[in-house]
Amino acid sequence: MKKILVTGATGQLGRELQLLSGAYTQYQWVFADRATITLDNLPLLERQLATIQPNIVINCGAFTAVDKAESQQQLADTVNHLAVGVLAAWTTTHGAQMLHVSTDYVFDGNAASARTEEAQTNPINVYGATKLLGEQLCLQNNPEAIILRTSWVYSSFGNNFVKTMSALMQERDSLNVVQDQIGSPTYAADLAQAIVDILTGPKWVAGIYNFSNQGEVSWYEFALAIQQIGGFSCKITGIPSSAYPTPAKRPFYSLLDKTKIAHTFGVAVPHYKESLKKAMALIEAKK
Repeated sequence: MKKILVTGATGQLGRELQLLSGAYTQYQWVFADRATITLDNLPLLERQLATIQPNIVINCGAFTAVDKAESQQQLADTVNHLAVGVLAAWTTTHGAQMLHVSTDYVFDGNAASARTEEAQTNPINVYGATKLLGEQLCLQNNPEAIILRTSWVYSSFGNNFVKTMSALMQERDSLNVVQDQIGSPTYAADLAQAIVDILTGPKWVAGIYNFSNQGEVSWYEFALAIQQIGGFSCKITGIPSSAYPTPAKRPFYSLLDKTKIAHTFGVAVPHYKESLKKAMALIEAKK
C-alpha cells in the first residue's frame, strides 16, 4: 500500500484532502501538521521524512501570509523555497512522487489575458518570489514532479475571503472591496479533488499546471456573488487598490488558464459560482 504524506494538513487544502481521503483507502494517508513535518527546520525535515518514508508527497505547506512575508523574508524563503528543495530531493533519492502546490503570485499582474503555464513569471512581492524559487528548485531536484499553481483559495475551513465577507456583510451596513485586482477564486475542495484525480489517474505527466475555478472576477465582483448567494443586504462599494495600501503589492491581473490540466488529466474545473454555493452552504451549516 502506497503511503501519501500531505504537508500543511491543518490548512484549507490539507483539511479538504483529509475529507476526501476516506474514499481512497487504497492509500495510507499521513496528514502532517507543523510538528510532524517542520518546513522551517531543514535538518529536522530530513529526519522526519526518513521516519515517515512516504511514496507520494503532496506539499500543501507554505508560508502564505503575503504581507508578513515582506518583513519575514528569511522564514518565507526557508518554507516556500528551501524546504521544497529538500522534499523534492528526498523524493528523487527514494523513488517517490511529488506534487507541489504553488501560486498565481509568481506573475506580475500586468497581462490582459489568462496566464498559461508558459507565461513569463515576474513576482512583485516576497511571497511570490519565494514560491517561484520553490517551483524552480522543485523541478531541479525532481524533474518528475507535478506543480499546481492556484489562486484565491477558500473553503469552509480556516480563515478566508468568503468567510470574512459573509460575516462582515451580516454585521455592517456597507463594505468597501478592491475592484482592480482580477483573477479567479479556487474552492479548496475542487483543488483537492483534482489532486486525487491526478494521483489515481492513468498517467503521471510531470510539469507545471494551473488550477482555479472557471470565471474571471475582481475581488469586488466576488464579494457581490457572495452577497447574492447569501442574500445579504449590505451595500458594497468597489475601491482601487491604492485606497487600501498593504505591505506587499498584489498583481492586478493573475487569471490562470486551466486548459492544460483539463486536457492532460481530464480533471473537472467547475465554475466559481457553482463551487461558491456549495462552500457557503457548508459554512452556514457549520454555524
